[in-house]
Amino acid sequence: MKSKGAIKSSGTKKRTWWGWTKRILLGVFLFQLFYIILLKWVDPPITLTQLGSLLSGDGLKRDYVAAREISPHMKLAVMAAEDQVFPDHGGFDWESINKAIEHNDKKPKRIKGASTISQQTAKNVFLWQGRSWLRKGLEIYFTAMIEWIWGKERILEVYLNVIEMGKGVYGAQAAAKKFFGKNASALNRKEAAIIAASLPNPQRYTVKPLSPFVATKHVWVLQQMRYLEGDADIQALIRKKK
Repeated sequence: MKSKGAIKSSGTKKRTWWGWTKRILLGVFLFQLFYIILLKWVDPPITLTQLGSLLSGDGLKRDYVAAREISPHMKLAVMAAEDQVFPDHGGFDWESINKAIEHNDKKPKRIKGASTISQQTAKNVFLWQGRSWLRKGLEIYFTAMIEWIWGKERILEVYLNVIEMGKGVYGAQAAAKKFFGKNASALNRKEAAIIAASLPNPQRYTVKPLSPFVATKHVWVLQQMRYLEGDADIQALIRKKK
């Protein structure tokens, strides 16, 4: 039988452990909140995906630029290819998510994603690649936070600077220079559509050499760009800022 002193000591240790746990969790929360707020104005120093690319031998080509230095065609192309309701949702396209769930239930060997530009940005800036429930849960949290703190213009700007657009190539500026020998601001409609068409898997669906998938899909992307560009909310996001 434990003495009163031993029970008291055990209870004190538990309270001390819980106290330190709460302090650590609070510290982690405040740090990540500060980091999210900081990135509203400061470019991410490096992402886990970029670090993995560097360490694996794929290299790391990137060159962050401001939104005004990215062609409106490129902004329009990624929305046409990846997230056509980007200006309107709160971070999640629930209709596409439900369709993807139905598809994946029927064809579990051919998984279909439904990530929005906001989700992809959250994953690429703050997290790692993979399909674990932990990562998906954190992705939901960070997506909601950047929607709330950053807003659509900043999300699109960061997305176009951190997303992988080729093996070891990250961001529109690096992709424009590598594939077309020009700055991202000078990309024309077709070039932007070609880059955007590769985004589901840019290491497999290559821009140069032009893969059959990209050769076919970029035509569809161009069609969707024509369809979307008259939308006032889309125009507000793609218009060059001074």
